[in-house]
Amino acid sequence: MKKDPDLESALSRNRRWIVNNQIKNIITRCPNQVATVKFLQRKFKTLDLQGKALNWLKKYPCCFEVYLKDDEYYCGLTKRMMFLVDEEERVKEMQEPVFAERLAKLLMMNSNRRLNVMKINELKRYYGFPDDYLIRIIPKYPEMFRLVNYSGRRSSMEIELVSWNPDLAVSAIEMVARKQVSEPCFSCSLPSTWIKSWERFHEFNSSAYISPYSDPRGLVEGSKEMEKRTVSLVHELLSLTLWKKLSIVKLGHFGREFCLPEKLNVLLLKHPGIFYVSNKYQIYTVLLREGYNGSELIDKDPLVLVKEKFGELMQEGLHEYNQRHHTMNLERKKKKGTILERSEKRKDPSTDMSEQDDQGGDVGGIFDPEERKRFYKLLFDDGAP
Repeated sequence: MKKDPDLESALSRNRRWIVNNQIKNIITRCPNQVATVKFLQRKFKTLDLQGKALNWLKKYPCCFEVYLKDDEYYCGLTKRMMFLVDEEERVKEMQEPVFAERLAKLLMMNSNRRLNVMKINELKRYYGFPDDYLIRIIPKYPEMFRLVNYSGRRSSMEIELVSWNPDLAVSAIEMVARKQVSEPCFSCSLPSTWIKSWERFHEFNSSAYISPYSDPRGLVEGSKEMEKRTVSLVHELLSLTLWKKLSIVKLGHFGREFCLPEKLNVLLLKHPGIFYVSNKYQIYTVLLREGYNGSELIDKDPLVLVKEKFGELMQEGLHEYNQRHHTMNLERKKKKGTILERSEKRKDPSTDMSEQDDQGGDVGGIFDPEERKRFYKLLFDDGAP
């Protein structure tokens, strides 16, 4: 798939945020919300990071507070960061009914109306579910969910849908169609110059829309109808996420539950007008094209707005860190220039000046004291023209 610079930029911007958000979560779970840098260093492998944790943390002084105590480095959260953590918690409490509906919709797209807890845990952050959703949400909505374990194994625990709610069995595409008083259909977000892709899209879109909440058991595997239903399902799964994106590998873990094809990435690449597939950071990710305007997310969940504040705080700290290091490097260069200038004077004493210099001649270059000053200024002063 041809790279989209805007969507690649959105993924790049989210990458740093995801890592720092995970570090934040690790710290908040520690006693007194303080962790040793050694402990965070051990966690770096699980965060898919290389290098020293101390160097990474110091890049974000507005988020993380690093200090030395008894010859050991510790890391906590800054006051501004703690304020955002509290705000995020308030938003999560407010969004609990939305999380419950979101979870119910996931269960309704599965023909068995139940999903494995361990598998849901792989996707919970994509959908904004809190870490403690099993004890925070499930018990509050007994009319919607129940925990079951039919095999008795701990890894087999599942969340089961108690009752079907027809009001929730409406996809994002169907909701748009109702507002526009039209037939449900997909939208294409490709340049008009992609003629062949547009032709394939119109051909695909000409057949009737199949709801992801419909029962797929009557559809033939490999048929056009099954492909239509799969595209509808992936579109709906992405629409329910916070950032309108999912890991293709993690999505593939739900192949049996959602009747997804084995080569899901091949199917997604067939529909470049609907989905964008990226391999940034060697992680295959699928984004919903219509969810973005350039590199900006269009419809932002309240939880996303809080997380964006975290991103702004993170960028502010990174800018402060870069400015400080730029100034330090500049000072080092200036000091180096002074040393070079002094050594040049020692090598070129005035007594060794040529006869031409004595007679007022001009050999030019850096042998002239004023010219030499301008030379060093140009060489070592980043602000010089």
